Parts: sequence; C-alpha cells; structure tokens
Amino acid sequence: MTTTAAAGRAERFRELHRPGAPLIMPNAWDAGAARVLVAVGCQAVGTTSAGFAGTLGRLDQSVTREETIGHAAAHAAAVDVPVSADLENGFGTEPAEVAATVRAAVDAGLAGCSIEDFTGGRQGSIHELGLATDRIAAAVEAAAGRVVLTARAENHLHGRDDLADTIGRLQRYQQAGADVLYAPGLRRAQDIRSVLAELDRPVNVLLMPGGPGIAELTELGVARISTGGALAFAALGALGRVRAGAARRGGPLVLAGCRRGKGDRPRLVAGPRPGDTQAGGGG
Repeated sequence: MTTTAAAGRAERFRELHRPGAPLIMPNAWDAGAARVLVAVGCQAVGTTSAGFAGTLGRLDQSVTREETIGHAAAHAAAVDVPVSADLENGFGTEPAEVAATVRAAVDAGLAGCSIEDFTGGRQGSIHELGLATDRIAAAVEAAAGRVVLTARAENHLHGRDDLADTIGRLQRYQQAGADVLYAPGLRRAQDIRSVLAELDRPVNVLLMPGGPGIAELTELGVARISTGGALAFAALGALGRVRAGAARRGGPLVLAGCRRGKGDRPRLVAGPRPGDTQAGGGG
C-alpha cells in the first residue's frame, strides 16, 4: 500500500467517527473474516487481540508485537476499507516501547490503532495514571496524525469498576492528544452517558451482553461501536456446535449451504479470481 493510500484510509477512518451516527466497526479475527465483513457492507474493520490469539491456540495477551503487526497488515492488504489494530498494551511498559509499536502500525498501512492501560500478562494490573498518560502521549507523538489513535481505559475489564477513575483516565488521555477514547466493559447506559458528558473526543463503546444495543448507543451519542472478540468466539462456538451435532446424530458432518459453489461464499473470503469482472459476494 502506498503512503498516499494509507493516509487516505486514515482520513476516511477519522471522518467516520460521528457522535450520534456511529461507525459500526466489527472486529475480524483474520483477513478472510475481514473480507466477509466488508462484503456485507462494513465501512471499517478492527482486529481483535483475543480473537487473533484464539486462531493460534493461545490466550489473549500472549501474541508478540511482530505477530500482531503482521496480522493487522494482512487485514489492511485484504480489504479496501480502513483497518484499526488492537495493539494491546503497546508491547512494552515504557513510553518509548509504545511509540515503537505505533510507528510499526503506521508503517504497516493501518488507519488506526489502540493502546490500553492494562499492564498485560495473567497477573497484570492497570498502569499508574502518570505513566499511563505518558504512554499515550508517546503514542500520539509517534502517530503524528497518520493513524487514528484510540486510548483505552481498561478498569472495567479487570475488576476495577471505578467509573470516576475511568473518566479521569480518559480525560488525561484526551489531554495527551488521543483521537478516540474507549472504556471497554461499560454495561449501563447511565455510565456511558456520564463518560460522554465529560469528554470532548469521539467515544467508542464495546457491545456487551446485557448492555445497550446499537439503537440506544446511537441515541446516547457514541461515535463508534465495536464487537471485540465476540464474533471470533461466536464462529468458534458455531464450529464446535456443528461437530457436536454431527456426533450426536452419528452421521457425517453436514455444512448446509457452505459447499463450494453454493452462492459466492468462497469468494467472500478469497476475493475475485483473476479475470473476473466483478467482486464476489458484494453488498
């Protein structure tokens, strides 16, 4: 991808963040899934660290920087819409390490990326506020407007249901220059409303079981809605259910409607064949 093309995608991604008319950004676990999502009309795609780790048979927070950047670059090469990468905690504690990760994301042609304040690892905690803010400031400097930088406050995914602290963190990340603010794990509309009232930048909200749906989040005024690892694990769950169902019936695996040649499903993943006059599976 040329530098000009990458810059165009980043600018388009920035424009898609409109409070009250949110960008619905599903998170794809591989490039084939990203193609399918774009084919059915998605205007941008995110990666998912948990979903990607799952494709490797690993737990979240166990993938390297190089693997993550390569994975996100494959998404960007596979689709013609903006791709935003889940860069976890930036793959390092120090601001300089976070900056190096963001520069790698820019070089990979990504339109956006996110940095979280979780320290990472199974025994991880949340970074102290001063260091967390310095990390975002370093990420902003490295991005230099070339990607849309999302700063994540991870309290509510890690047992720290302190809304005041979450808002305070997001305010500091806003002051440090983050383009989008995100506190995954919020389930109550009143909490989301409180976050929105205290911030001046676009806010992303993660769709959560038991939380507000797309219509309510739109009414609240969020600018972006994402799915995290939910789609990846829904797909893996469906695979398990198909196999379990076949075992219960004592017969062969039956994948109704998924045989090669049934509609354009193979081309949704692989794209058009050389010489085709139109892309398969549009919409």
